[in-house]
Amino acid sequence: MVKICCIGAGYVGGPTMAMIALKCPDIEVVVVDISKPRIAAWNSDDLPIYEPGLDDVVKSCRGKNLFFSTEVEKHVAEADIVFVSVNTPTKTRGLGAGKAADLTYWESAARMIADVSKSDKIVVEKSTVPVKTAEAIEKILTHNNKGINFQILSNPEFLAEGTAIEDLDMPDRVLIGGRMTPEGQKAVAALKAVYAHWVPEDRIITTNLWSAELSKLAANAFLAQRISSINAMSALCESTGADVNEVAFAVGKDSRIGPKFLNASVGFGGSCFQKDILNLVYICECNGLPEVANYWKQVVSINDYQKTRFVKRVVSSMFNTVSGKKIAVLGFAFKKDTGDTRETPAIDVCHGLLGDKALLSIYDPQVTEEQMKRDLAMNKFDWDHPQHLQPQSPTAFKQVSVVWDAYDACKDAHGICIITEWDEFKKLDYQKIYDNMQKPAFLFDGRNVLNVEEMRKIGFVVYSIGKPLDPWVKDLQVSI
Repeated sequence: MVKICCIGAGYVGGPTMAMIALKCPDIEVVVVDISKPRIAAWNSDDLPIYEPGLDDVVKSCRGKNLFFSTEVEKHVAEADIVFVSVNTPTKTRGLGAGKAADLTYWESAARMIADVSKSDKIVVEKSTVPVKTAEAIEKILTHNNKGINFQILSNPEFLAEGTAIEDLDMPDRVLIGGRMTPEGQKAVAALKAVYAHWVPEDRIITTNLWSAELSKLAANAFLAQRISSINAMSALCESTGADVNEVAFAVGKDSRIGPKFLNASVGFGGSCFQKDILNLVYICECNGLPEVANYWKQVVSINDYQKTRFVKRVVSSMFNTVSGKKIAVLGFAFKKDTGDTRETPAIDVCHGLLGDKALLSIYDPQVTEEQMKRDLAMNKFDWDHPQHLQPQSPTAFKQVSVVWDAYDACKDAHGICIITEWDEFKKLDYQKIYDNMQKPAFLFDGRNVLNVEEMRKIGFVVYSIGKPLDPWVKDLQVSI
């Protein structure tokens, strides 16, 4: 029996290994992590992450050929293939702070693998890492190898949260990069054989190591670029009276462009896009390519601009102040069908409104009050560092209340901000909400999920990203 061990029981490691266990009953899969609470959650009925379909996959394999353990060294020593899925956060200090990836956790994982290994191993990069990380990992392993052979492979994940199980079950492609040596290609073939249990061979792409590492950063940069492109257009649409949805539909009909990732919004979030682009920027700068670095920097700048623009629109529409006014924030996760709040636009929007002394009432069906308050108290980039470095019991924001019902959030509010496109927000009784709000009642749709004309008929003053402006909002324009 082939034994697989994955170091890191997070958003990537947990679901990916669960799918491998489901599709490969002849392979023993163990997910290890030093966090006892996280492993305990994976072994419970209440998994540590929310992802549609994940519960069923985990529970059908757990205890058979899928195991979750804190005995890291034991299971790494026994494994034939070791996936490394640890955090690669953005550095918060030192050389490259604010852009470069911090490889502390990767390096310590590599040293531990070298220390405990008693047999040859294939070590697989699953985390998103800078190009040439494999070279550094190889040096650590080969200088501590005690005669043991290690082959390093790059196997980046391309999961979209909310559809991760679907993406794992029927991936667009599986990418495996390895050394172009006989030993490297043998390792590639071994990992390919695992995925071949369920992925058609023409969807398993093999490349050299550096192409695989860079492809992950490039894919996320291209996707984020599309969002920033349509968001840049949304600002122009508001100024000219065009409708961004109509523009996106027309543009997306071009087969060379396509319709995906052309939904204007308050901005992109998630654990990868900003981090990977900043990483790409840093790599370009280190390789003497400032023009390329500046090009990709602009994708992040437009995203920051979009969030700032949304907050300015809220404040300017409401007589240029939200001080002491209750604002309902509907949605805190970075997108629907996930409880993930990493880099969610909600954080910056809430900070902007709190800066003007608004009273926030936040509702999200999947995010806990503790998580929201921790996110709002955290310094930028700290979310990806270990829990003990994050605020433990943040009490910084007395202006924030978290409620468990959208109607409660909106009761007596002056305005509503929709930040996440949860399906339930489309189905709320907005007449009932309007009747229980302060007047004039403002509705700021950061995800374009509502019918603007219907909301205006009810009586709301509506701002929807990239849509022709409400006369009220137009009259109160400030520099956006």
